[in-house]
Amino acid sequence: QAQLVESGGGLVQAGGSLRLSCAASGHTFSGYAVGWFRQAPGKDREFVAAISWSGSWSSSTRYGESVKGRFTISRDNAKNTVYLQMNSLKPEDTAVYYCAAKGTWGPRVHTPGVYDYWGQGTQVTVSS
Repeated sequence: QAQLVESGGGLVQAGGSLRLSCAASGHTFSGYAVGWFRQAPGKDREFVAAISWSGSWSSSTRYGESVKGRFTISRDNAKNTVYLQMNSLKPEDTAVYYCAAKGTWGPRVHTPGVYDYWGQGTQVTVSS
């Protein structure tokens, strides 16, 4: 059974950095798109970033407007893991961060409802 497990969350001061990991197991995710989303209390789930997961070294990426220039998504095919490097963190980045996978890359990778698999989430808290 396919499983996604996030890790790397924690407490950090504003301006600091964290790197989240999303480890996939139980399924071949080659060709899939993997996305990061976040959800703060009382708010809708927000798109953060997505990356295509193909057999080649090249990949497509997409970012939410609020994280462009600060966050970077990447993947390690050998480890079946996708990373989210978060720099210049702000208090408004505080949320539970989820990774998700869907079968194909496409124009709707920013939409939570199109994803097939979800991790359990990891908490990121940025103090001011």
